[in-house]
Amino acid sequence: MIYQGESIRVEFVTDGIAELQFAAAGSVNKFDQKTLEEFSAALSQLATTDGLRGVIVTSSKPTFIVGADITEFQTLFADLEQTKKWVHKASRVFDQLEDLPVPTVAAITGFALGGGCEATLACDYRVADTTATIGLPEVKLGLIPGFGGTMRLPRIIGPDNALEWITTGKNNSAVDAQKVGLVDAVVAPEKLRDAALEMVKQAIAGDLNWQAKRQPKLEALKANDTELTMTLVTAKGMVAAKAGKHYPAPHAAIEAIEKGARHAREEALNAENKAFVGLTQTDACHAQVGIFMADQLVKGKAKKAAKQASKEIKTAAVLGAGIMGGGIAYQSAYKGVPVVMKDIRQEALDQGMGEASKILGKLVERGKIDHKKMAKILSAITPTLLDEAVKNVDIVVEAVVENPDVKGKVLAQMEQVVADDAIIVSNTSTISIDRLAKNLKDPSRFCGMHFFNPVHKMPLVEVIRGEKTSDETIAAVVAYASRMGKTAIVVNDCPGFLVNRVLFPYLAGFAGMVDEGADFAVIDKVMERQFGWPMGPAYLSDVVGIDTADHCTVVMADGFPSRMPRDTSSAIAKLAAAERYGQKNGKGFYNYGVDKKGRPSKEKAPEVYDMLGITGKEISADEIIARTMVPMVNECVRCLEEGIVNSAAECDIALLYGLGFPPFRGGPFRYLETVGLQNFVELADKYAHLGEMYQVTDGLREMAKAGKSYFAG
Repeated sequence: MIYQGESIRVEFVTDGIAELQFAAAGSVNKFDQKTLEEFSAALSQLATTDGLRGVIVTSSKPTFIVGADITEFQTLFADLEQTKKWVHKASRVFDQLEDLPVPTVAAITGFALGGGCEATLACDYRVADTTATIGLPEVKLGLIPGFGGTMRLPRIIGPDNALEWITTGKNNSAVDAQKVGLVDAVVAPEKLRDAALEMVKQAIAGDLNWQAKRQPKLEALKANDTELTMTLVTAKGMVAAKAGKHYPAPHAAIEAIEKGARHAREEALNAENKAFVGLTQTDACHAQVGIFMADQLVKGKAKKAAKQASKEIKTAAVLGAGIMGGGIAYQSAYKGVPVVMKDIRQEALDQGMGEASKILGKLVERGKIDHKKMAKILSAITPTLLDEAVKNVDIVVEAVVENPDVKGKVLAQMEQVVADDAIIVSNTSTISIDRLAKNLKDPSRFCGMHFFNPVHKMPLVEVIRGEKTSDETIAAVVAYASRMGKTAIVVNDCPGFLVNRVLFPYLAGFAGMVDEGADFAVIDKVMERQFGWPMGPAYLSDVVGIDTADHCTVVMADGFPSRMPRDTSSAIAKLAAAERYGQKNGKGFYNYGVDKKGRPSKEKAPEVYDMLGITGKEISADEIIARTMVPMVNECVRCLEEGIVNSAAECDIALLYGLGFPPFRGGPFRYLETVGLQNFVELADKYAHLGEMYQVTDGLREMAKAGKSYFAG
């Protein structure tokens, strides 16, 4: 044994060839601080080992190395000087691998991401098996590669390919990595280790010139000035168009590559280190790392629920076809849970099957699946008009019209049909689960399962716990949502649940400005381009449906009469009364149609300006943001304080995945903390005269005064 640590072991495996194997105690290998120290110690030992002729770098697990330990980032990045020392020291560990006096070959299986990918770049050769996924996804955390990725990758696969890999953060298959020259060979998983040994033997024998393969990584980038300039200009244009000003990481990656291009390894690494450290102090990085941590929390809860679930969902039924029902049925069948789609009208069943076929057809067009797979998925959906077809399923998803009386009758009827241990859920967006539960003899097996439209694209499912819902029911439904490929957030019952409840104060804040004469298109522009929402409140209202939004104001007013009173003279109510329902009938705040090339078009509706008495009152961008976001954040705080949602992290994920909250802001609570609790309280107080929804809770005021955080502990 040459070296033995907790996560790494090194030993000779054949004549002069050592194997450096990553073998962490946990489920995956990752570069936490302890592993980096062991990596350095192991490489130091190797460098002075007598008789060493070559090294292969392997993993004892089905995956190579998933990257750095992101759970350490928040603590590491809190101290600027500590961050500088850490990244400088850590990145030089990879130099130790690159500087070994013998040929090195990485054997890549499963994920080799971030630091895992960078470890392979420091080797002379890379062999991957067919399961390998390789990439540098750091931009998704608001960062750039920090262990030499911006320096080595351009010198291995060329600056154009490297810039695309790093600025997009995309994962790449072994075959695609081989096409650009990152991987030297792709083999079957069972042949990986032997292939790596064979390659290092060829290098030792002189059949492969490993010194020549290594040398370009130690020198300045070999590209002529014109070629490099054109590559950088193109990359800057693409990043500006796709990432925009809110995401500094891809811009910083280009700058690091540009500054390091004309320098040898040490100076190029220094350029990378400097850019990396700068990004660790940005709000975008803190937000995106926060998202990762919150997502891990939610996924951890889902895994725990799956283990606790006493009932496995093997078959499902959807009551109510049409677009939503068809979308739910498709998602279940696509993820391997056969589903019965039940309706009382054949036309609705045809529409539901048509929706599933349309989604699958687009997947075929894009080459994601073939026609055989499409037929198999469609055959897993059974359309029916008969109650009898539903009697043996494990779960029934009610997705009929959003009317409590209609839903109540359907639920009561289905309870008589299905097995006694079948779970019954309602896909409702606003109706109280406790109210619907009164229609059932056994409410313990009933809860809400709120999907978002379009079902196949929106990752969130709200699982709504009623007063009498059992823990077993919640666990089984969360497990089913996870199997469907969805992120499940468990919330307690209240009007609007979580996402819609906090959305309506936001829309009310918007409507208040329109009622004062502000231009809805100007508000949309500010909230999209400056705040970062995928669509502004007027456009969002049109997409959701003005009639739907107006109906929800009734529900919210019933639940929170003093904070969200219904105003029949508001913009939403007036448009609904005029039957301007938004995209669904082509007219809302905007008029919808097709342009000369047949593409969907959206134009401001001149008639709406007259209808709503819009005078073009000027409101500053800061005020527009404050008047929409303060009510939303306040409502999120109330939901947390009332126990509607269990944690700030889960609320952040719910709005990110359910509404498209700007990722670079990290979610409502991360945004609140970025603004600063005390600053937010002062801002809200400035608008407190506008109504109760602008008034902060005593709990928030006390937390601000005490300097506490919603993410502590």
